[in-house]
Amino acid sequence: MAVLERARSAAAREDWAGAYRLLHEADRHPAGALTPGDLDVLADSAWWSGRVEESVAARLRAHAAYVAEGDWRGAGLTAWWLSFEYRRLGRPAAAAGWLHRARHQLEGRPDCPEQCFLAWTDTEEADGHHDPAAALAAAHRMTRLALRSGSPDLLALSRHAEASVLLAQGRRAEAFALLDEAMASVTAGELSGLFTGRLYSLALTRCMSAADLRRAVAWTDAAMAWCAAPGNPFRGLCRIHHVEVLDLLGEWARAEEAARLVCQEVFVDSLDTAAAASYAAGEIQRRQGRLEEAARSYGRAYELGRVPQPGLALLRLAQGRADTALAGLRLALDCQSDPAHDLLGRARLLAALTETSLALGDPAAAAEAATGLERLASPDVPLLSAMAATARGSVTLAPAPLRRALSLWLRLRVPYEAAQVRMLLAAADRAAGDEEAARLGLLAARAAFDRLGAVPDSRRAAALLAGRPPRRLPGGLSVREAEVLRLVASGASDRDVARELVISEHTVARHLHSIFAKLAVSSRTAATAYAYANGLA
Repeated sequence: MAVLERARSAAAREDWAGAYRLLHEADRHPAGALTPGDLDVLADSAWWSGRVEESVAARLRAHAAYVAEGDWRGAGLTAWWLSFEYRRLGRPAAAAGWLHRARHQLEGRPDCPEQCFLAWTDTEEADGHHDPAAALAAAHRMTRLALRSGSPDLLALSRHAEASVLLAQGRRAEAFALLDEAMASVTAGELSGLFTGRLYSLALTRCMSAADLRRAVAWTDAAMAWCAAPGNPFRGLCRIHHVEVLDLLGEWARAEEAARLVCQEVFVDSLDTAAAASYAAGEIQRRQGRLEEAARSYGRAYELGRVPQPGLALLRLAQGRADTALAGLRLALDCQSDPAHDLLGRARLLAALTETSLALGDPAAAAEAATGLERLASPDVPLLSAMAATARGSVTLAPAPLRRALSLWLRLRVPYEAAQVRMLLAAADRAAGDEEAARLGLLAARAAFDRLGAVPDSRRAAALLAGRPPRRLPGGLSVREAEVLRLVASGASDRDVARELVISEHTVARHLHSIFAKLAVSSRTAATAYAYANGLA
């Protein structure tokens, strides 16, 4: 039929909308029996058009047709794709069944290209079971099969698979050499659309997990340019990484808008991406002081299957619920299934644990968390090194790690964390008696917070600039307690203090209880008198 020839031609050009329309038309025609290959193309074109369930239905028909013809290679590959899609749809039993069938139908054909996909599965399963030797052996087998097949798609995928295994073993230089090679094929346009999109998504996920911001920025830009065409099903998968990069670089308005678009663009088999977008939006909202919106975003992320930590814990900390924050962080750290595959995720949990432990007055726990961060860091991973130096500096208020952290954040062009470090440095400078350096640091921090829209942090910097505490805070008061006392001494109510510092009234009451105990006073009047007598008001 002419319509089938046109459909096959459209598929060869990767005109998936055209191929779907023509194959759908041919499939309804009484004389238009589709071949197994046509049904495979119908499945692919349905997926590219966002019709995931229809894609699975066509793939099931393709498998049956291959079996009827005795084409076991075609049947085995189709069975593997069904396993892959059922896993994405959250149907593990069906996925396991089709994977077993793929193995059965491809057994006895050890050197066929279709075995590459089984080797990929073996690599991921061994990696998940923490069997590095088996994972690397499977990845090497995949590479041998890919080289023998002559397929650029399979070779690039095998390079990525081996790189993932090496990264989990901490062999970063070898891993990124392979990943760079695979991505050279991707960015040069040498691969099919399906493998281009998959490899962009996989590589960006691996870069962010490994805290390689430089590669993440470069490949995210390339990915967004590639998937810019309307209807590209990989756009949401690539955009979520763009959100993460924009967030780090301080482009919060663009990041929040991009997160909203992700939820519109991803298919039903990519709900984990929608969950990541909701979480990213919550992070921006929390840091801007939009706490109720942040709570809703974290809730949506949880509904979609993501544990919203450490963001939710930091939200609870801002609301004065430090004990709740601590419990959430410890549970998240205990439940992190594979820290080696998500270094950045673990580092963020440890950084939040450091901050929460300090808020609870437990410097020993904070120091332990900072040490955990330092174990993750290495000179060739500036992002993790910056996080580790920040954590150590927040515990000790020593200028050396704080200045190193600031230098790293500025080099990485990550403005929010740089401004946070400036605040810590200002406290260290004041403790050392360098009021001028402290003032300059606070001014720079406040300007950065204002640009970002980080309202709570901007107010905190402004309060410190206005309060200008003495070189060493009297009575053993913390910086936050001095801020609260200054406002109370000015006549502010608990509600006024909470609004000014963007904290809850419960937190204000807790600070006042601590202030009264430290100063050995029993009333706001006595605390006010102390503040005036000691230059805190």
